[in-house]
Amino acid sequence: MSIQLGQIVEILGGKLHGDAAREIKGLASLQAADSNQISFVSNQKYEQQLGSSKAACVIVGPKLEAVAIARGACIVTEQPYLYFAKLTQLWSQRHHPQKYAYIHPTAVIDATALIHSTAHIGALCVVDANAKIGASTVLLSRVHVGHDCVIGDNCLLHPGVVIGADGFGFAPDVQFVASDTEKIIDHPHQIRQWVKIEQLGAVEIGNKVEIGANTCIDRGALDNTIIGEGVKLDNLIQVGHGTRIGQHTVVAASTAIAGSTVIGANCMIGGSVSIAGHLSIADHVQISGASVVTHSIQKQGVYSGLYPLDEHKEWSKNAAALKQLASLRERIRELERSLAHK
Repeated sequence: MSIQLGQIVEILGGKLHGDAAREIKGLASLQAADSNQISFVSNQKYEQQLGSSKAACVIVGPKLEAVAIARGACIVTEQPYLYFAKLTQLWSQRHHPQKYAYIHPTAVIDATALIHSTAHIGALCVVDANAKIGASTVLLSRVHVGHDCVIGDNCLLHPGVVIGADGFGFAPDVQFVASDTEKIIDHPHQIRQWVKIEQLGAVEIGNKVEIGANTCIDRGALDNTIIGEGVKLDNLIQVGHGTRIGQHTVVAASTAIAGSTVIGANCMIGGSVSIAGHLSIADHVQISGASVVTHSIQKQGVYSGLYPLDEHKEWSKNAAALKQLASLRERIRELERSLAHK
């Protein structure tokens, strides 16, 4: 299977330098690409690798146009990474066609569920009562959509996704100990049991949302959990009950978001981030991987760290200072000894 460079440019745009009839037989990274494959460069720091690449053609930005032309065939575009992403979609559509709009015979779908005629429901999926699945949405194998949950159009749910499991809500039944005949101690002496709070809300998922494998999005206790349009969630993410995620926010793998948190639009949250409940995060916030968020973030910016989370520039300064604590301690001790002998 192959595609000509001229066909790529005709469909995706860009400026081609080279033979339009050149056949491309695959896509690859810059270092691994051979003379039959196409690759891309999105950052000038890879200029040296560009010059030595064996790729048949390289997608580059305007700043690397001259270097790329000197190397060989290239396609010049303002956003090389975006162009390459669209090329992967084109390649997939041509060479790995999917026959969606199909319900696998092993899927279990409640009679009251509404499945759009163009949706695809994969093997061993379960769609519960009154759930709605939108147009051209794809549920791959073993996806569970709970009752009353709504999934929009053009969504992709990878294997093992659970939409609408009960949120983690329990009220303690405590036994108090009286300190005298009139006063009750504020702190419970013993928790006798945890009483389940029925989760009466649902989950609403907007259009063009992608949810990675084994990610769980809990239904709300009272208000619905809401995932905005264009949100992208990686694998193994926990979204707690009543959480709201704004449109076009992306969240990397193994992140845990506690209940009733509101995350703004166009945020980028790194992997293994922990976000406490009932917080508010502004639009256009970036949170570095493995950070722990224990307070609301009111303004856009890049945030990093464990305890405490802070703006990235401030956290970096503090982290650098932390590495010097041992040497600073020795200098202080020397100074104290010196002063003591005077």
